[in-house]
Amino acid sequence: MKITDKIQNHNPSCPFFTFEFFPPRTDQGFENLISRISRLSVLNPLAISITWGAGGSTKERTLDLAGVVQAEYGLDTILHLTCTNMEQGMLDDTLKTAKDRGIQNILALRGDPPRGEEEWMPTDTRFTHGADLVAYIRSLPEYSSHFCIGVAAYPDGHTGQLHEERAEIEFLKTKVDAGADFIVTQLFYDVDGFLHWVRKVRDAGITVPIIPGIMPIQTYSSFLRLTKLTGARVPVSVMAALDPIRNDDQLVKDYGVQLAVEMIKQLTTEGGIPGVHICTLNLEKSVQRVLEELKWAGSPATVQNKLIEDSPTQNELTVTPSTAASSAAQGLANIPAVHGEAGPGELNNASSWDDFPNGRFGDFKSPAFGSSGLWGGPALGYAELISQSGHPRTLDDLTRIFINYLRSQIPTTPFSPMPLSPESLMILPHLERLTRRGLWTVGSQPAVDGANSNDDVVGWGPRAGYVFQKGFVEFFCEESEVDKIERQVQQRGNGWVHWFAGNKNGACRGNVPEGGRNAVTWGVFPGQEIVQTTIIERESFVSWKDEAFSIWSEWASLYRPQSEERLLLERVRDERWLVSVVHHDYRDSQALWAFIFDETSVE
Repeated sequence: MKITDKIQNHNPSCPFFTFEFFPPRTDQGFENLISRISRLSVLNPLAISITWGAGGSTKERTLDLAGVVQAEYGLDTILHLTCTNMEQGMLDDTLKTAKDRGIQNILALRGDPPRGEEEWMPTDTRFTHGADLVAYIRSLPEYSSHFCIGVAAYPDGHTGQLHEERAEIEFLKTKVDAGADFIVTQLFYDVDGFLHWVRKVRDAGITVPIIPGIMPIQTYSSFLRLTKLTGARVPVSVMAALDPIRNDDQLVKDYGVQLAVEMIKQLTTEGGIPGVHICTLNLEKSVQRVLEELKWAGSPATVQNKLIEDSPTQNELTVTPSTAASSAAQGLANIPAVHGEAGPGELNNASSWDDFPNGRFGDFKSPAFGSSGLWGGPALGYAELISQSGHPRTLDDLTRIFINYLRSQIPTTPFSPMPLSPESLMILPHLERLTRRGLWTVGSQPAVDGANSNDDVVGWGPRAGYVFQKGFVEFFCEESEVDKIERQVQQRGNGWVHWFAGNKNGACRGNVPEGGRNAVTWGVFPGQEIVQTTIIERESFVSWKDEAFSIWSEWASLYRPQSEERLLLERVRDERWLVSVVHHDYRDSQALWAFIFDETSVE
């Protein structure tokens, strides 16, 4: 069903909500997201949206996820599409597949450009802006009336543009005039500013529904990253509330729930907004808590009857997130194995797998594994990348870029969207030593033996706990260096060292046993089982490896074909290997580095 029809028919006294998910990078993460959506679906969202990776990189998973959700759970889905690297053939094929699967809602986005802002060179010149996607779909008789089309809006401005607010609103009106039926906004935290923006949009003659994007804060670090990437304005009161609790992930998560509740209440009461779009990041507990606090978790009678067989009192007819999740979990026994949980013993705590995400790697079975940014875009805008990476023409130029990042002379690299973390400063001399030798580091952590969970540098999770880390490092190098590392592990590893190495062509080497999983970050907290938040195993490494080499391709695309810069970056992409080395002696902070820099290893 078209979302605009559902909004029109929705009871105005009960605000609606939609959920947003992204396709996980791994098969088990994908399967377990289906179970997570099952638990959340009984809360009766108006619809769910599925993001589209840059350039269609998640095309098949996006369509598969949207199709399964639509068919298995009867949830109307909103399929994201972007202009980036979009060609007519891909678009036509996607529209046909979507229609065949009963999908009627599209969110048409420009996405980030495949070149620098000064050189916007779309793959197909017909698809340069979101309005172009809208107009094209409306021009096709077989799809024009079938699809309800939404577009994005940016209440705090678009980070990739320098236009004034009035110009941004004119761009929005162009998309609506092209045939857009509804608007979904970028996340924001300044409700007063948002409502002021809405009034300006309405004054400009835009009358279609506006659905505000709400993202509950999950961790302090992810909040800083997302607000930086999106350009969202953060009220002073929010930063003041977060600062004293920034080292307690549980308190930050609790505050994130309360802030989302307060924002939604202000939007729907004072602002008269009929509903909200909740960006879940494929996490569920905060979403459940927000809806419970709002008392929006009640479902229509048909859903209530589905959940509750015996209903002697009215109180038992009230569906809360906890009862909904319990009911959905019980019902999972009847779902085919392909859509089930990861395995025995994991059903009861599946919702808590990723309560405290810490670092890039999580459990590859987790639905939240592989998050790459809001709405499937790259971590940084391309204009920002080229301004910081300059014009590398030699391997020494690339080494200088990575060294400059380690020395905080540039704030980001294509592989690191945020400035160097304080944690990395603990091992900075080692990282510099590796990088100066042309082994460009892109990931690492120091060994930690029982630091307080509220430690300013390495702490995470709730207070009154202890956190542990095994030292690991990742870097790009030539194949000859991979051979040296392999010999060193065989000769001197003594069972303490596990490693992976992979290249663009799909080769993968290492010594981790089949099915082996290295928990490299874990925590011990009162009243909880041991929490493992960072795991390195073959599937997660291969997923990251594929993403890492695609970043080299994106970086190369900043420069003109046959330029020295592009040829260099493409050669590096094609010839170098990504290596990950873990040392299991977390009690010795120098164990990893003593192994790495042994004269017989990689020297």
